[in-house]
Amino acid sequence: MGIWTDAFVAPAEPALLRPEAFGRLAVELARERVVRTPWALLAGRLCVNASLNWGSVSGQARWDRPPVGTVLRTKEYPWDTPDPDDDPPPWGPSHEEARLLASGDKVLDILPALRAAPYGDEDVAVVFAHLDFGNRAITDYFQYEDGRTPLACFALARPQNRPLSAHDCGEMDGGPLLAVRTCVVHTFKHALGHLGRDGGPVPALASVTSRYFGPDQVCGKTWG
Repeated sequence: MGIWTDAFVAPAEPALLRPEAFGRLAVELARERVVRTPWALLAGRLCVNASLNWGSVSGQARWDRPPVGTVLRTKEYPWDTPDPDDDPPPWGPSHEEARLLASGDKVLDILPALRAAPYGDEDVAVVFAHLDFGNRAITDYFQYEDGRTPLACFALARPQNRPLSAHDCGEMDGGPLLAVRTCVVHTFKHALGHLGRDGGPVPALASVTSRYFGPDQVCGKTWG
């Protein structure tokens, strides 16, 4: 058994990067071996709190590899039940609908694909297949290799709230939320009893994101 966690890094303020900077962020994550391709570019209505591996359009783009032009929607599972309190994600369901605009293995192809995307008008995400466990810094941090670890870079048309620490199967506890527009989310699984090192972001990831999010970037996680 184990615990799945979606961790994020974001600026302290809900700023939207310029599209050129967002593209460079995505490219540098691949060039510095934080992530591995293939990549997928999505645009539409996205939820920054949707679990990357379970039902989200990001997960579908990563695992199903649909053709470009496919419209993806959040999947519902038999255990999803209507919530009379209408709790927001991650405690309640996400409702995403997005088009797969482009995909590929060559990281520089992200840049022209982004220039043609409705950046700032719709939610946009670049989804990478998984963290790069060929990078010793990644493997040393997680202590083992796991390819079920996609990463998504979000550029949201409007701010969304992301909890700094939340159990997505538990009750809303009124903990702190961070409003985000640009955000990087990745997922991983730890064995029970091992929830990471110091609770901070993966150093190899934080090294890249700090160039764009600043020294006061914020990290958090949702688990369940």
